[in-house]
Amino acid sequence: MADKVYVRLDHRAVIEVGGEDRRAFLQGLVSNDMMKVAPDRAVYSALLTPQGKFLFDLFVVELGDVFLLEVEAARAEELRKKLSMYKLRAKVTLAIAANTGVFAVMGDGAAAEIGVGLEPGNAEEFAGGVVFVDPRSAEIGLRALLSLDGGPRVLEANGFVPAAFEAWDVARIGLGLPDGSRDIEVDKGILLENGFDELNGVDFQKGCYMGQELTARTKYRGLIKKRLMPVEINGPVPAPGAVIRLGDAEAGEMRSSCGKQGLALIRLEQFKASGGMGLTCEGATMDAMKPKWAVFPEVE
Repeated sequence: MADKVYVRLDHRAVIEVGGEDRRAFLQGLVSNDMMKVAPDRAVYSALLTPQGKFLFDLFVVELGDVFLLEVEAARAEELRKKLSMYKLRAKVTLAIAANTGVFAVMGDGAAAEIGVGLEPGNAEEFAGGVVFVDPRSAEIGLRALLSLDGGPRVLEANGFVPAAFEAWDVARIGLGLPDGSRDIEVDKGILLENGFDELNGVDFQKGCYMGQELTARTKYRGLIKKRLMPVEINGPVPAPGAVIRLGDAEAGEMRSSCGKQGLALIRLEQFKASGGMGLTCEGATMDAMKPKWAVFPEVE
């Protein structure tokens, strides 16, 4: 993408986690290591059920004396209440930052214009908020947590022009990056089937956290049977959850889409058999592709 653009991600929101126990509190709950989080370092992570199934994805970065959790807007209050259940006597505060917006910032030279390094997770304070390189992949650009009123003005003053949501969504899908519950089924999804290992969303060296056992077992026993991957769609775009087939065999399920590109959770057995070609779903044909960052030892 040559032009420097920004996209308001109004389906995302921010929760502020304050209090002196905030780091230890989150450390015992989420999949990544909160010791990595700093004013100059953001991480990608997830909150799981005790059984290890997906509940929420979140980006975490530090600004002043709070951690900012970037989360799904439609489920932000649900997550705040869920976290409150685990507070017990911890000195922690939880509040939705209603005046903070989430912006994607993309284009050649975007990071240099903001003044942030190019490595995934690099973060810098900016215009009273924070901007960070997406911790999953620098190719998707930056995420900015800025005031709803002032954010667009300061981005435009720095040479960025507004773009439609689809500009970001197509880029995200092409890179095979999940977008919360649009792509990962709540109460059912498994992190490693959705790329959290390669996308820097899990730390296997940290101490215990909720749902750790299934995540570790999936990795060390090689139990990954499906993977989230981009698909090129020919024909009518299937609805999320639609069954994908290879011949008569069930080969996966459709997830999010934008135009004729989508993400799908594909069974590796069928992917290996077909090379991802010739899949069908609700009157459409589609081809699945391994994301370039992914490693599929099960089929290689």
